[in-house]
Amino acid sequence: MNHPESVVPASKKAIRSWMLFDWAAQPFFTVVITFIFGPYFVSRLASDPVAGQAAWGYTVTIAGLAIALMAPVLGAVADATGARKRWIAFFAALKIIALLLLWFAAPGSALWLPMLCVIVAMVAAEFSIVFNDSMMPRLIAKEDIGRVSNIAWGLGYLGGLVVLFSVLLLLAGNPATGKTLIGIAPLFGLDASRGEDARITGPYAALWYFIFILPMFLFTPDSSKGVPLKTAITSSIGELKNTLHELKQRAGLLRFLAARMIYQDGVNGLLALGGTFAAGMFGWQTIEMGIYGILLLVIAIGGCAYAGRLDARMGSKKVILLSLLCLIVATIGVISTGPGFTLFGLVQFSALDSGGLFATDAEKAYVGFGLLIGLAFGPVQASSRSFMARSVSADEAGRYFGIYALAGRATAFLAPMAVASLTLYTDSARIGMAALIVFLVVGLAILLKAPYPASSSNRTN
Repeated sequence: MNHPESVVPASKKAIRSWMLFDWAAQPFFTVVITFIFGPYFVSRLASDPVAGQAAWGYTVTIAGLAIALMAPVLGAVADATGARKRWIAFFAALKIIALLLLWFAAPGSALWLPMLCVIVAMVAAEFSIVFNDSMMPRLIAKEDIGRVSNIAWGLGYLGGLVVLFSVLLLLAGNPATGKTLIGIAPLFGLDASRGEDARITGPYAALWYFIFILPMFLFTPDSSKGVPLKTAITSSIGELKNTLHELKQRAGLLRFLAARMIYQDGVNGLLALGGTFAAGMFGWQTIEMGIYGILLLVIAIGGCAYAGRLDARMGSKKVILLSLLCLIVATIGVISTGPGFTLFGLVQFSALDSGGLFATDAEKAYVGFGLLIGLAFGPVQASSRSFMARSVSADEAGRYFGIYALAGRATAFLAPMAVASLTLYTDSARIGMAALIVFLVVGLAILLKAPYPASSSNRTN
């Protein structure tokens, strides 16, 4: 067993530098996975949108399986070796290399290279998050964890917003006019007709990540060095078995992790596939997707800021439940909307195209439901992180945040696989996306009976 890890009294500078990790990491998920490169992969790189959504879904599935298999072991290794920063540096290098290679995903090229690069980048990103999150109980007082976690998450969305804005204003040209959103030629001579407006997001996200994780390395204290790496790897499997056995005695924590395992599948699927669904249905290009992403991120930042106060006042569990309800309503709205209608045809719209962005009433309805997603998807993840941090001690944080990552990814292949398989079977992206509602509803139902904090067996508020 590990010796208890001492809690380091962290300075404000150290905590702010730790928070910058989210600012550095989020643009990858924003511009590569959700709003720019992912939709480009589905609608312009693949042969057709149905095949593209299926291929993208299976890409996310493979990444989820790799994360699920390895994250708990890495969490145990983190506790044993003590220091987290060298692990973050290793996975940061893998992520940066994979993102740089996305530049070569030109129209007409094989899908295997971008699929492989996205898999490596997603796995490396998630493993870095395991080590970064496991630093939280040692750096931040428990009464401040919910507030700091939500602020950091909101800061991440702000970073994603800045990167997305800069892509639209400076890098992404309209395929018809060749001009960016502010009417200038794209920097570096980028050609939208060759997909360079989307391909550049990989190298851009890599550079952003490299620059802004540096303060965490420079100013945030790390744990003292533990046992040698070889010894840690050898003992980590046994430590993981002990942790899983220990979970049987911690029924509240086990219920929370089971709930998160299921509802996070739905959240991950919604984030990874929601943008590609809109791109395939309405034919949105980079600029439309970018504006849609900006709107969601602006709402997400406000959602996280408000949820941070709610978390401190009401507790993480209630914030998660409210967020899940919003996501369920929004997902139903999204899949019920198509060209000329919403709410599964109960509301019909004129087919008139008024010109400009989101020119039809159906597109405006879709954006409205999307804003509800933006309001909730930050708080549900940030408050889940603070729920976990309040439920474990500093000396066990690494191995339990490894299990937490497992809970977020153990069945992560199911949601994208369900979406991809239903899409192929029914030849309908809409029916495929409907699978996500099941994950959100079941996760919410299980969470209702989980105690808060999860270390307590007699509290359910």
